[in-house]
Amino acid sequence: MEFGQQQPRTVIDGCGGSREELIPGLPHDVAVECFLRLPHTALPSACCVSKSWRSLLHGRHFYALRRSLHRTRSLTCLVQQSPPYTSSTDRHGAKPAVGTDHLSQSTYLISVFDPGSLSWARVPPIPDFPDGLPLFCQLASTDGKLLVLGGWDPVTYCPLRRVYLHDFVAGEWQRCADMPVTTTFFGAAGVDGGRVFMAGGHDEYKNALGSAWAYDVELNIWEEMEGMSQERDECEGVVVGGGTEFWVVSGYRTKRQGGFEGSADVYEIGEGGRPWRRRRVEGAWQERKCPRGGVCPMNGSAAGSVFNLGEAVSGVQAGMCSVSTSRKVIVFEYQGGKLGIYVAEREEEEKIGKFMKVEVPEEFSGFVQSCCCVEV
Repeated sequence: MEFGQQQPRTVIDGCGGSREELIPGLPHDVAVECFLRLPHTALPSACCVSKSWRSLLHGRHFYALRRSLHRTRSLTCLVQQSPPYTSSTDRHGAKPAVGTDHLSQSTYLISVFDPGSLSWARVPPIPDFPDGLPLFCQLASTDGKLLVLGGWDPVTYCPLRRVYLHDFVAGEWQRCADMPVTTTFFGAAGVDGGRVFMAGGHDEYKNALGSAWAYDVELNIWEEMEGMSQERDECEGVVVGGGTEFWVVSGYRTKRQGGFEGSADVYEIGEGGRPWRRRRVEGAWQERKCPRGGVCPMNGSAAGSVFNLGEAVSGVQAGMCSVSTSRKVIVFEYQGGKLGIYVAEREEEEKIGKFMKVEVPEEFSGFVQSCCCVEV
């Protein structure tokens, strides 16, 4: 299908109303079927053809239809150090310590890894940050859209409350309502239906937080949820149980810096994406073990559960970041100045198959700070 200018016609539908023909000469249902077969990479160009095409492709119904027919693509989005990401020597001629060279360069971009085709791409920079993302920003996704939350200003190192949304269909960025609190190293995750959840972290004075919030993409508003059972700095947020629960795993209190706890706070996601109830789960995580990047959701039971990916991937000890989809588990690890990627298939009864290492192109081998999966 070629994307050219066309003269749309107005037709009368079965209810006596009028609507613009999507593709001249084709019934509406047949035209929609054509659009459903487009690859996600063609959608931004299709949006530029006409208002009716853009309206269809941007609609939540069209996205839900693509999901139900398994026409979406699971893309892994990474906050990744941009090249040049390493240096053999510093300005004094000394070599950096093993595993710390990623700290010498603070410019980060969003990379996109497609585990199906093993292809790579970059997301255009946020207009407000053309030279690099906010440091320590978090990623989350909902309904095929990517959100960038918080972080530090890359120039002043001041914490930010800003939120940006990238629409893969339109290929555009937009600024959203700011986060209601200043927080860094919080847990965040999104679910279908246009909801993103955020909890924990610490404020600008290094005080651990116990608050939790939900963001509605369509209404562009934040809503405070019931507070957690305790403060949780450097916690991990994941969606478990097939999208029915938001788990805030481990973290530590203000007076126990680095003393990661084994409990989790779990929010049940009700109708309309609202978390109606919260419960505390003991023994959800290994005490004194940082959960960042290593929590894998298991959806086999109605309530769901999590486990430590660091125990499943042989040889991964530090610098780990991971994403989990309905079909795959992907682990990124950075040691000795090199990025390694391991991909495993999810099997029956929630078992995870053998992890296979994937080759990484040189231009995409920088340190990965955070990541999430986007169904586009």
